[in-house]
Amino acid sequence: RGGPAPLSRAADAQMVVIAPSRSIAGSTPEERQRAYDDWSAAAGASTAREHGWFDREDDRHIVELPRFRIDLLPVTNAAYAEFVADGGAPAPTMDAATWAAQGFAQDWATEVERFVWQGGQPPRGRAEHPVVLVDWDDAAAYCAWRGQVVGAARRLPGAHEFEKAARGDAGMPYPWGPTFDRAMLNSADGGPRDTVAVGSFPTAISPAGVLDLAGNVFQWTATPWPPDARPASDGPTAEMTVKGSAWDDHAGLGRGAAWHGRPRHARHVIVGFRCAGP
Repeated sequence: RGGPAPLSRAADAQMVVIAPSRSIAGSTPEERQRAYDDWSAAAGASTAREHGWFDREDDRHIVELPRFRIDLLPVTNAAYAEFVADGGAPAPTMDAATWAAQGFAQDWATEVERFVWQGGQPPRGRAEHPVVLVDWDDAAAYCAWRGQVVGAARRLPGAHEFEKAARGDAGMPYPWGPTFDRAMLNSADGGPRDTVAVGSFPTAISPAGVLDLAGNVFQWTATPWPPDARPASDGPTAEMTVKGSAWDDHAGLGRGAAWHGRPRHARHVIVGFRCAGP
């Protein structure tokens, strides 16, 4: 129905305009190897290298993007609750059996149950945390709904748009600079092993003026996975590209070039989203 949604309107008013430009995307072999080394040093394991997490990153290249705008911050539980209250989607929920069937690594009792909404409301104390347990379709639907609320088209950002917002014109590896800094994001390297309120790391603002592009939660994009897949399938095995990194990740992730796929219909505690538009 589209309203009144004051929190969603306020978030929309804070969107950051990214000028049209040629921008750097992808990574060099040296950057990927450093990311593997950083992850191994932080995690005390070689899982990332063994599974080739960064091997599917594009080689460093130039992309041309038209003008777009992107949310300053990920969508919060409180803003998403306006969408739920307006009948746009069910409240984000989960049960132990459904979680187990998805096959994700996080433990239900200690890492998942706390994120489940009750009575159509976000968990207590998490209103300003990024919304999670939202699949790709509901994330896209929220953006379209918010567009109706404000009278301007809204959608999920493309993977290259997200990367541009994170890296700026110079193509820095991380939003804040060339090297990983645990003080600049919510990660497993010093974080609480949980989400935190959006905007908790203001000094990690990207060159484009956007926050929370690394850490806290991965974020859905409009780009299918793998990125050259066209069109995006709606089948049970379809995947979409996510960008950024999450509260349970280590160094090496969170770089602008990093990406991977998640099942389109997955509801995960480490994946949220933000909106974009023309």
